[in-house]
Amino acid sequence: MTSVNGAIDPRAAHSAHALLPPEQLRSRLLAGDILRLGTTGLRSRPARAILSALGIAIGIAAMIAVVGISASSQARLNQQLASLGTNLLTAEAGKSILGEATELPADTVGKVRLIDGVEQASSIAVLPLKVYRSPLSDPAASGGISAMAADLTLLDVVGGSLRTGSWLNAATGSFPAVVLGDAAAARLGVVSPDTQILLGGRLFTVVGILDPVELAPELDSAALLGEEIAAELFGFQGNPTTVYERSSDAAVERVRDLLGPTINPEAPGEVEVSRPSDALAAKNAADEAFTGLLVGLGSVALLVGGIGVANTMIISVLERRREIGLRRALGATRGQIRSQFLAEALLLSAFGGILGALLGAGVTAGMAIVNGWPPTLPPETLAIGLGATLAIGAVAGLYPAIRAARTPPTAALSS
Repeated sequence: MTSVNGAIDPRAAHSAHALLPPEQLRSRLLAGDILRLGTTGLRSRPARAILSALGIAIGIAAMIAVVGISASSQARLNQQLASLGTNLLTAEAGKSILGEATELPADTVGKVRLIDGVEQASSIAVLPLKVYRSPLSDPAASGGISAMAADLTLLDVVGGSLRTGSWLNAATGSFPAVVLGDAAAARLGVVSPDTQILLGGRLFTVVGILDPVELAPELDSAALLGEEIAAELFGFQGNPTTVYERSSDAAVERVRDLLGPTINPEAPGEVEVSRPSDALAAKNAADEAFTGLLVGLGSVALLVGGIGVANTMIISVLERRREIGLRRALGATRGQIRSQFLAEALLLSAFGGILGALLGAGVTAGMAIVNGWPPTLPPETLAIGLGATLAIGAVAGLYPAIRAARTPPTAALSS
């Protein structure tokens, strides 16, 4: 291959080059070349590329936003439970084995306080009295407000708070004074204390208005008066309707099992025991089921976006037959053509996925701020969303890429 003076003999070099296998003579596309070719195809038709990417973006945004809003709602619920506590139990009178209504004994609260592990106990008793704004109110328009005799420790046990005014105490509990729940005050049109309302045919002075009570929503539509004045004016016998109990977290389940036998040893099954925080958890479970439905709808939108990408790529192959034929005639292999069109589909989907992720995160943050929730978006949601986008892009672009690679150069150039 070399001459006497050491120079390369061109004829020998040509002969050696001719002996190389065909696959080593073919040009090779580097990753950067494939990326450049893919972006060139998209830049040549920007409007079509953007519209196709929007289809993917809408599907991804819908999925991420739904999951993010659900996660933010869950975070808010966890905050509520942490502040309100899950150690509140309630006991109410159930029905006898004959289906007849029963009532709790008058000494129920005292018995409950003796249970080992119980930290606080209180009660309410619903009274068969009507509540009106004034003596001139329509007797048929009571507004669904319940009159309740309340134990003086009730507010602390249920974790309630006052919006304005004061809670019942030893003094006001023995006089015609009343504390209104949030909804009751709204229905009666009472906005401040020192207002008088008609309760059981007698005028009572409003001394306080409650904020909504998360774990005892029945108090929201109640007019609460002291047990002493309820006994004096309306013959209240001391039998509670509902008993509220708080115990240490470790003792909740044990106390729950003991409440029925302690309150009614002869028929513990007639006492219904529940945990109010379970209702909040059940509501969240229902929200999660609804979230699953919305995620399914988002998946359908994502699938539609994938079909849009496939349609765009097929049309692109048909429109670029001359380009494909020319590249094949200049030595491009089927694999290179296939890689080019597959790269276009992946880039198109990736653009839509990133745009959708940003939109979904923005919607999540906006909804969380509007509702006062902590913005929460699991990182794996973004990863799954973008991964699903690329997978759909690969599937959507596979057939057009194979079709482009199989296009004969002669047929493409002659069309």
